[in-house]
Amino acid sequence: MSDVSAAASLNDVSEAATSIGDRMHALAARLYPICRSLTGDGVRKTLQVLGEMIPLAVHEIPSGTQVFDWVVPREWNVRDAYIANSRGERVVDFLTHNLHIVQYSTPVRARMTLDELRPRLHSLPDRPDAIPYRTSYHHETWGFCLTDRQLRALEADEYDVVIDGTLADGSLTYGELLIPGESQQEVLFHAHCCHPSLANDNLSGLVVAAFLARYVSRVPRRYSYRFLFMPGTIGPIAWLARNEERVGRIRHGLVLTGIGDPGPFTYKRSRRSTAAIDRAMVHLLKSCEASQTRDFEPYGYDERQYCSPAFNLPVGCLMRTPHGTYPEYHTSDDNLEFVRAPRLGEALELLTDLVHLLEGNRRCVNLSPKGEPQLGKRGLYRSTGGVGLDARHMALLWVLNLSDGSKTLLDIAERADLPFRLIEGAARELENVALLKPLDARGSHTVVSMERSRS
Repeated sequence: MSDVSAAASLNDVSEAATSIGDRMHALAARLYPICRSLTGDGVRKTLQVLGEMIPLAVHEIPSGTQVFDWVVPREWNVRDAYIANSRGERVVDFLTHNLHIVQYSTPVRARMTLDELRPRLHSLPDRPDAIPYRTSYHHETWGFCLTDRQLRALEADEYDVVIDGTLADGSLTYGELLIPGESQQEVLFHAHCCHPSLANDNLSGLVVAAFLARYVSRVPRRYSYRFLFMPGTIGPIAWLARNEERVGRIRHGLVLTGIGDPGPFTYKRSRRSTAAIDRAMVHLLKSCEASQTRDFEPYGYDERQYCSPAFNLPVGCLMRTPHGTYPEYHTSDDNLEFVRAPRLGEALELLTDLVHLLEGNRRCVNLSPKGEPQLGKRGLYRSTGGVGLDARHMALLWVLNLSDGSKTLLDIAERADLPFRLIEGAARELENVALLKPLDARGSHTVVSMERSRS
């Protein structure tokens, strides 16, 4: 796997969300015109662009390869596609928007009447100016997508129909980056790269994952971090089939998708429901306005592959507005205007907080457990008494009281209902004055599982 020694430098993560969001939005704008699909040169081009900022290892799996109950499909590429009227005017043109073609359409050259052509045309009567996104991955056919306004404007005429492309043996392409840490135990981040010009339901997850990978490469790590950029469904299935011996290393995981729209954050729990990643995300989302948590269901994005029964990995899904519940979903209205730069920045900030939590979580033991130790003489308590304690002082007391060696700092943050960063900061202050001893110190190669303590 690729190391991170060649990774491009990342500006400090304390940049304003809007500023770093602008950079992510610019990357999304560069990727937006590329026609991505399950396979093909569009995926390769996308990974090539991402590879300019993070050192991706690109893998190719030949068509026809058996991966569990699935077979890697033939590779699809399209050079041009259009419908032209009898005057030679292109009334539907793939070169103006790559949603105009049904994904995986077989090649065709024909002259057809409007009545013959109409069953091959897909539009959205309830959104007359939007082009729908349609696929035919597992049934060989062809078709075009257009706005309903375009469809209704078509005249009774003969049309030249051309799909200049190939559907032939090739390969499935995906990108992977492993950033090693002190431990071989891993945190997995996954983003799908199989949709054409859809800015939220594709590019938002890709660009945030890429910027997060560059951040992770710059910070101290106990965990190793694996980033996967791959086509949906068949991608993770193929990866799992090729890496069965490694999946046991995955301790926490997130699928990132649809995190650039104007809505609040939504977290979908893993199949385990109370896995460490579930607890961590629920805790962090308390500070995010109007955020919501959803229970696991075996439908959605690629978390369902990692959470399939034989693996049951602790992998949840972070998004904003859930798929299928916003009108722009799977239409040309899911464009660069729909994705907001500040929302991308907020997503990256949330994920860096998650990394901080995973890395900073540890079990500690109070070294002065007989009664409450005197904090004032150690410079940890204010000089004037008689008024209530602020959150920092309460964090110090909670950490001292609950650090009996059985509870993690996340356990304590949940019990105290205080932000993890405050609890972790209090633990560091107490360690610095020899009142607290970490049992999972950096360098011990012990990574906290964060499964809830029974005590």
